Amino acid sequence: MDNRGRTRRNTGADGHATRSTAPQPAGEDQPIEAVKQTIPTDYISGYERARLVNPEIADKYVAHTLVADPEADAVVEELAGLGRRESAMLIRAAMDDPGGSALANAPASVQRLVSSLDEPPSWVNHDEFRPGSRMFIRNSRAILGAFVGGTLIEGFATNISKSFFITGRLRDQGLRRLMQNNRQMLESFLPDGLKRSGDGLKLSFRLRLVHAQVRRLLYESEDWDTAAWGVPLSAAHMGLGIAGFSARLLHHMKRLGARFTDEERRSFMAVWRYAGHLLGIPESILFTDEQDALTLFNIAVMCEPEPGPEAVVMAHSLINSAPLLVGMKAPRERQRLARYIFRVSRAIIGPEFADKLRYPRTSTFGVLPLFRLQARYHTFLARWLPRFTNHNSFTQFTGLLDASNVSEMEINYNMPDHVYSENSTPW
Repeated sequence: MDNRGRTRRNTGADGHATRSTAPQPAGEDQPIEAVKQTIPTDYISGYERARLVNPEIADKYVAHTLVADPEADAVVEELAGLGRRESAMLIRAAMDDPGGSALANAPASVQRLVSSLDEPPSWVNHDEFRPGSRMFIRNSRAILGAFVGGTLIEGFATNISKSFFITGRLRDQGLRRLMQNNRQMLESFLPDGLKRSGDGLKLSFRLRLVHAQVRRLLYESEDWDTAAWGVPLSAAHMGLGIAGFSARLLHHMKRLGARFTDEERRSFMAVWRYAGHLLGIPESILFTDEQDALTLFNIAVMCEPEPGPEAVVMAHSLINSAPLLVGMKAPRERQRLARYIFRVSRAIIGPEFADKLRYPRTSTFGVLPLFRLQARYHTFLARWLPRFTNHNSFTQFTGLLDASNVSEMEINYNMPDHVYSENSTPW
């Protein structure tokens, strides 16, 4: 059976997908019943529950399910007439030489978006990023465990999984997608990675364009149901995702043994906030600090529907892709590492949530304390006996960043050219 859930999109008189107007928050002038008639149907029941806890954030979240990224969307629309190779070369030239002729001769939408990178928001302070960079490098193994086993899984348990499931971005090219995600995160936390010439900034900008292109392809397909799900890769989901990657990730890191000061914690959040801005998240749904991010995350998850089959497929695809990333080829070795990751992930996200995602039933007794002990032991071995550090499931799982081959991956600005990953030219 085809695992793409084909559903009908909303279309206008010209046959193109319509981009709905975001509903106004409920209040004196906009009763809640009126808001419920305009939000995507998948969110109605969750919205009602979330509004009992925090009506302001619930209103804001569901409103942003119908908000896309007009600036990036305009770029991919305007470049659609160029060939794929020509578009990628143009973007690369404009990004690498912002004062050069390539940008000066580029379409107006490209000029506006690339030029916006020259003037960061007033709240950006690159010096503030340094403690977070040091903390990231020092705790990289706990971060990768928390990221793959916790934060990404929690993200896929929402309707974020819909676009990944339809396009097959993890099913068909899961290894490459995971490597790209790892690299974007690592480059953002390297010193000066988010400065104008930094690879973290360039990769974030590239990802923003990829999102816009995938959104465009989904609009043109017959698989996306705007009335039920909102716009593809909406501002709401981007805001939820960046809150998870920052505040929620800190929570999981701590449980896996990461250590950091309050200054490093604030710095870590500041890096992710600017990364979110570079990804095109509007400030209306972009967190300001850790507590703001946690509140947004919790209320957003309440608004989201229960995990569906797409979430189950994506969670399992992610975990089963990890052994391939560290170079495992033998099926028995891959299964062993996947079982270990499932067990760690179950301990991170909790048994009830894991059962909803149909994880293998395993005991989590002592899993997190053992992970923390192994982390300290690995630090000792890496310093005194490095040749003994790469022969167990812990080091293989937490070595995912090392396997991303960051220094060997050239940044390119190729975009997918088909809604289904298996039919797209490699990008």
